[in-house]
Amino acid sequence: MKPASNIASPARRRWLRAGLAAGVLAVGGGVAARLAQSRLLNPCLAALPPEWAEHPLVAAAWQGLDPAQVWDCHVHLAGTGDGGHGIEMSPDMLSPLNPLQYLQRLFYLNAGCVHQAPGRVDDSYVERLLNLSDGMAPGYKSMLFAFDRAHAADGTPMPERSALYVPDAYARKLAQAMPERFEWVCSVHPYRADAGDALQQAAAQGARAVKWLPPAMGIDPADPACDRVYRTLARLGLPLITHVGEEKAVHGVGRPEWGNPLRLRRALDLGVRVVMAHCATVGEDVDLDQGENGPRVPSFALFERLMAEPAWRSLLFGDISAVVLRNREPGRLRVLIEREDWHPRLLYGTDYPLPGILPLISPAALAREDMLDEDAVPLLETIREHNPLLFSFVLKRLLHSKGSRFSAAVFETRRFFDRNPV
Repeated sequence: MKPASNIASPARRRWLRAGLAAGVLAVGGGVAARLAQSRLLNPCLAALPPEWAEHPLVAAAWQGLDPAQVWDCHVHLAGTGDGGHGIEMSPDMLSPLNPLQYLQRLFYLNAGCVHQAPGRVDDSYVERLLNLSDGMAPGYKSMLFAFDRAHAADGTPMPERSALYVPDAYARKLAQAMPERFEWVCSVHPYRADAGDALQQAAAQGARAVKWLPPAMGIDPADPACDRVYRTLARLGLPLITHVGEEKAVHGVGRPEWGNPLRLRRALDLGVRVVMAHCATVGEDVDLDQGENGPRVPSFALFERLMAEPAWRSLLFGDISAVVLRNREPGRLRVLIEREDWHPRLLYGTDYPLPGILPLISPAALAREDMLDEDAVPLLETIREHNPLLFSFVLKRLLHSKGSRFSAAVFETRRFFDRNPV
């Protein structure tokens, strides 16, 4: 592996800390004091020192895998729109008058180690991702997500209600310019009048999947209006990667219940290969099998129910991005590790840049749950400060429960996405 180069200058780190401090002050002095006393910020360090990059546990993580088959299927593009690439960000995320969203944005940018110079935020986010990729084994790739605007039921775009917009053209351009590092995933809102044509074009231009976040984008996956898009996806063989369960990271116009896994039965019935992001490991949803007013149950229980359907064994999948976050019940991670029969249907992802937000993942807590050896914790903490991509990969390779680990099939995701578009 080649070490990641250093793009995180002291000036950049000072700027990020100052921005985070300003955002926290907007929330309240008590929170600001706790931030000052806590280890919350990504230090954005340079290349991982050789003694850690060549550590036996790192080497063991790659053992038994073909790195050219390892595609991280859940990587977000982000920025403020200063790079001229068409990225748009909600004014709420740019204003301290909306402290929660403002602070979220600053943490995301810190996680991505962006540059403070005017006009450099968008480009430096990608540069950092490239640097991190240099620290992975040759052949490893990241699948870059576009992110469509929210749309009304009649197909009218609502840029003023959209938290984030990342054009397909930008994700495509990056993947085509750096095919040794990146693949791309389009994002096409199903209510768009041109949705079918847009999907056809994206598939022809190399998109590997389509990304939705229903509660933020205003998509009801059970809406019959989605059927024309589902039929197009099935015909093209283009998978749908869609959020299920609770959503807190991105605000938008949809309803929380639109993240209910059961609402994707419509897509599965029409032959779409569906990847349920994060395996619905957080949140609760109504058990629609008992009616619209049925009891609320863990979203993960509904994911389990769908995974048990024999008719969908070749259609329903889950990605393991974010399953190690601290807001998840450890028991759900145990199920994912121990259900070895599911492993051919689980896909590796990082949800980058989230692994770069230090408080979100605790190797020490996973060790206390007996899902990680304690002697791996210092290694993982060190890796994360230099390379969150490698941190996420090594962590998930080292996880265990009752003698089981995530199998090689979980990480070698290219088999699922490497299909020629129709």
